Amino acid sequence: MTLMTDITADLTPHAIATAADSAGRRLAPIWPLSSFVAVNPFLGLADRPFDEAVAYVGKIAGAQMTLPRKEYANAITTGRITGADLDYAVAQMPDVTVDGLALARLADEAGPEGKTPWKTVADLAVEATGRDWPAHVTERIASFAAAHFDTGQAAWKLAGAGGLWAAWKAEAAHDASAEILGVTGARAKIATLPDDAEAALLWAAGELGLSEAVLAEVFTRALYTISGWAGHARYHLWQAELAGETDNSLRDLLTVRMVWEALLLLHVDRAAWEQAKAAYADLPKAGVEDRAALALQIAYEHGWQREVFAELGQETPAAPERPNVQAAFCIDVRSEVFRRALETTLPGVETIGFAGFFGAALSYRPLGAAHSTARCPVLLSPAGEVSDETNAELAATRQGRIAAKSLWTRFKQAAVASFGYVEALGLSYAPKLLAQSLRGTTALGQGNAGLTDAEAATLTPSLDVIPPADRAATAATILGAMSMAKGPFARIVMLAGHGGQSLNNPHAAGLDCGACGGHTGEANARLVAKLLNEPQVRAELPDHGIDLPSDTVFIAALHDTTTDQVALFDIDNVVESHADDLAQLQKALKEAGGLARAERASLLSLDKGLDLDGAIAARARDWSQVRPEWALAGCAAFIAAPRHRTQGTDLAGRSFLHSYEWQADAENGFGVLELILTAPLVVASWINLQYYGSSVDNKVFGAGNKVLHNVSGLVGVLEGTGGDLRPGLPLQSVHDGERLIHEPMRLSAVVEAPVDAMNAVIEKHEGLRDLLDNGWLHLFQMDASGQVALRYTGDLTWEPVAGLPMDRAVA
Repeated sequence: MTLMTDITADLTPHAIATAADSAGRRLAPIWPLSSFVAVNPFLGLADRPFDEAVAYVGKIAGAQMTLPRKEYANAITTGRITGADLDYAVAQMPDVTVDGLALARLADEAGPEGKTPWKTVADLAVEATGRDWPAHVTERIASFAAAHFDTGQAAWKLAGAGGLWAAWKAEAAHDASAEILGVTGARAKIATLPDDAEAALLWAAGELGLSEAVLAEVFTRALYTISGWAGHARYHLWQAELAGETDNSLRDLLTVRMVWEALLLLHVDRAAWEQAKAAYADLPKAGVEDRAALALQIAYEHGWQREVFAELGQETPAAPERPNVQAAFCIDVRSEVFRRALETTLPGVETIGFAGFFGAALSYRPLGAAHSTARCPVLLSPAGEVSDETNAELAATRQGRIAAKSLWTRFKQAAVASFGYVEALGLSYAPKLLAQSLRGTTALGQGNAGLTDAEAATLTPSLDVIPPADRAATAATILGAMSMAKGPFARIVMLAGHGGQSLNNPHAAGLDCGACGGHTGEANARLVAKLLNEPQVRAELPDHGIDLPSDTVFIAALHDTTTDQVALFDIDNVVESHADDLAQLQKALKEAGGLARAERASLLSLDKGLDLDGAIAARARDWSQVRPEWALAGCAAFIAAPRHRTQGTDLAGRSFLHSYEWQADAENGFGVLELILTAPLVVASWINLQYYGSSVDNKVFGAGNKVLHNVSGLVGVLEGTGGDLRPGLPLQSVHDGERLIHEPMRLSAVVEAPVDAMNAVIEKHEGLRDLLDNGWLHLFQMDASGQVALRYTGDLTWEPVAGLPMDRAVA
């Protein structure tokens, strides 16, 4: 094989670059384990209708996007899907040429097994040689990528400079594995390739005889064969673009994969490849089987919507003129359970839902730490870096402890020493494992590893990140976004971030706050509470239209979602006059934790006759526990409305609850509505669709069996000893071993706001409109009585929800 000079006329560098960029953006970014956050696995496909995506992912990844038919059949048998739901689904898909009854019978039939993706050269080489070339190619690329992207696990760094392509080319010059398996002269051929990745990609496309018409699809299919590491490369591009820069890792990785395709051509019949290429030119459309499955999925979703929406709009007791306590929690679905419990144990409390970073988009560096981490939604860039108040003695203590621990950890993980460590210390390490299993749970800290709990408790984030002249305006903006600007304010306002506890869990960050970038919300809550308590800020707030009573005190807290314990911070600063209020709050929080644990017990398969407090605490410290908590499994709805609209409804920990009062927001041009629809709602849909993908096809969109996980490069996990990086959630996060705990449904968003105001936001933001118009997200309007009245049908149009007249809509 020689470098081609006679390349197809339309195969230009521009065409190559455009197709490579398009293919790369069809993958979802995968964040590293240290800040693991939920990501919509279909993010790059949101610009196409959901039904088209069902067919498309079958071709690029061999993936399913609906449940097996037996799941729908079981839902029909149990009444989860009714005849009315089936009729509704058929009405929504007029091209499904059966009625509801026939659709029910269809669910009982065995559907097609699996999807057949477009063939790659590596696939064709299997047919020609009998050797598993796709597995070999994936393994070689994954092994290289693990070393290239390593963030500290490896004891030595991969040699090479100049980017991923240059590093791979340098390593490939010494890798004889392809030649051993029959690719004659592979190293010599690679050595002749251009040093520029785009030129090398152009060469590979020319060797494969690709035309511009199929470039993007061939590139997309190639990337999906290494979608784990390609997704992580996509993350690097995402981060770079947030900073106004770029990153070429994804393009370089595509070049590596396409070079493998070109090298394997010698094993493939050219006619077979020409036939395979022709298939890429026909973009797939949902066929009869796909349309039937989609109709069953619509019925499945409608059945849940019908039951939940019927519970909304109930009358609730009038709120007191001034609440006893206001407790603001993250909109996370786990908070819904605790909020209901606290409203039971603390009469007169007003609970509030707001994204758990509390409007403080910051980067936080704990005392003595070398680096900071973003504590805000991944859609945002941190506004500045926050560190703890200076304490030189504690900083030195922490730094020393971390250095010692780091040295010991590196010894244990080193390629050679790790074997000696196990042989020499295996049995002697047993007491430490036993101690980990027996010791009590500890309060979640703000990331000050290396300090005792008592030492860490003395630290508070510094306000230096916010210039003094801007602090009152920042405080006013935060209170306005939380729908609190108009008051009334309680004597105690608690701002509760959240985080989870677990041991030996690579995905531990996934139990923490997604709005805080996969970290706990403690630093954000403490910073905002400190800001709102600052005397100068309080003095200036009236200039921003906010009258904050002199006896209102803000307290930061952290809700441990694994144990349902709530820790309060900086309470030594609370004035004596609030001692009784504080004691009452602490008592109510403890009692609410007990109620919340009792509610969660059944899903955790815990006998309510047991010591639930002890059993749940044990899960948090059990290093063999594959499911310390269910996290956001079950998430199905997003409701933006005043709390009294939902306070009488048991939403079973399945709804994101965002406090919102449109009447107050109307005075400011619906700026808060725009923020809610473009940030918290989008993040909630990411979470929902990650759970969706990990449930309908865990093999492609999930992380597989947690018991088999091995951490790779501190970036992600492998299932077993090799293969591609696994995206998404482990099977144990959505399935209890007998059934799916997460019911995969697209998120149903319910917003109490005028239609015209929502349409204005949708029309302005293309990404949001794609999600709604293409069916990735359901949007409903809540009317003045708290009932779900209208459904968004696309193209800025709405229709009445069945059984409710149009005149019940908010004017």
